[in-house]
Amino acid sequence: MKNRILWVLCIGSLWSFAGCQPKATPEEYNAKAAEPERYHQCVKQLTDVIIHDIFSPPVASRIYGYANLAGYEAMVAGQPGYESLAGKLRKFTAAPKPEPGQQYCFPLASTRAFLTVGRNLTFSGDMFDGFEKDFYEQYQAIGVPDDVIERSMAYGEAVAKHIMEFAGKDSYKQTRGFKHTVTNAEGTWVPTPPAYMEAAEPKWMQIRCWVMDTCSQFMPPKAIPYNMTKGSPFYKLADEVYQIGIHQTEEQRKIAFFWDDNAFVMNVAGHVSYASKKMTPGGHWLAIAATVSRQKKADFAKTVQAYTLTSFALADGFISCWDEKYRSNRIRPETVINKFIDPKWTPYLQTPPFPEYTSGHSVISAAAAEVLTILYGDNVAFTDSTENPYGHGVRSFKSFREAALEASYSRLYGGIHFRDALDFGNVQGRKVGEYVVEKLTGKQAVAKR
Repeated sequence: MKNRILWVLCIGSLWSFAGCQPKATPEEYNAKAAEPERYHQCVKQLTDVIIHDIFSPPVASRIYGYANLAGYEAMVAGQPGYESLAGKLRKFTAAPKPEPGQQYCFPLASTRAFLTVGRNLTFSGDMFDGFEKDFYEQYQAIGVPDDVIERSMAYGEAVAKHIMEFAGKDSYKQTRGFKHTVTNAEGTWVPTPPAYMEAAEPKWMQIRCWVMDTCSQFMPPKAIPYNMTKGSPFYKLADEVYQIGIHQTEEQRKIAFFWDDNAFVMNVAGHVSYASKKMTPGGHWLAIAATVSRQKKADFAKTVQAYTLTSFALADGFISCWDEKYRSNRIRPETVINKFIDPKWTPYLQTPPFPEYTSGHSVISAAAAEVLTILYGDNVAFTDSTENPYGHGVRSFKSFREAALEASYSRLYGGIHFRDALDFGNVQGRKVGEYVVEKLTGKQAVAKR
């Protein structure tokens, strides 16, 4: 109801300017409406709300996926060369069609659909209020007629409703409220300091896949078996993490901190504890997609496609990774090192609350990097200032794959993952990303150089 009232108020506000509305042809106002920066603004606003609401990385990937699907489906009806994803995404059926013979502003419909779904899937819907009021007035200012604005926004809402119905059948609700059983068996995951939080999303592998056939389609090799006998393969993994931790270089610290992407960090200072909020790994990679889309001067449709396919790769990457995490249920380096090597050792980054193998950042970074490599090309150099506002600095990369590999190894430098979780996670994610793009567009993976 609140969303409908806001919609009416927005339209009323737009109509109040009718007397000074500039005259523009459909070609002129549609060209201005298709400025990709408008879609970038919407994604940034959703990211701000996700950070505020402290969604876990897997849940955030679900929100991004449905919001971008809505934006994409509302766009394609007026965009030659792009097809609906109905019949390509798992169990996704065709969205409503625009009314024949009527004039629409499809970029407006696209942003309306995106924001409607984003609002519905987050807690702090009021954070969209001021943004949406100012945002929709932009279309009045560029000369979109009032009837076209109303019709386009209504179409965007119709698409959003279809996407929300689709989202309601993905088993998300059925996975709420479950807790992971901590067995305390040797080598298995237990909660870690300082908050000793329960394991996050233990049933995430039951969420409906986006493009993958099953959650275990890209199952990695089994983790190196737990064995803390000195000289064993696993002991060497643990000792490597420990040695890096105590002999860490400044560059390794910078890399670890840059890619931290921990949505909820518990800070403890004496008797005082407080939480820090920042971007999730998925949000970080969508911001990279934004950076390169701007750099490449991608048009509105290509920009929306890049966000959408990257979102699907991230979402399927989390499903694939979480399937393995709770199958292997492997212990974290911090627990092993404190028990067998050095009880006072602490990792540079705060250990996240879920099993270790495979590395989530490795999987989703590789998945996103493959999508962007296929869409924009290999060896695309870019500078990533995504999390500079959060104090994490700026880094430059020669390619998406180089960035993904650094993101992966940041977890070793941060002391929260063993090396095999990174290496096998990177391969796992690459396969997910390749599959997403090939299945949805027919484009093949770019050969590594």
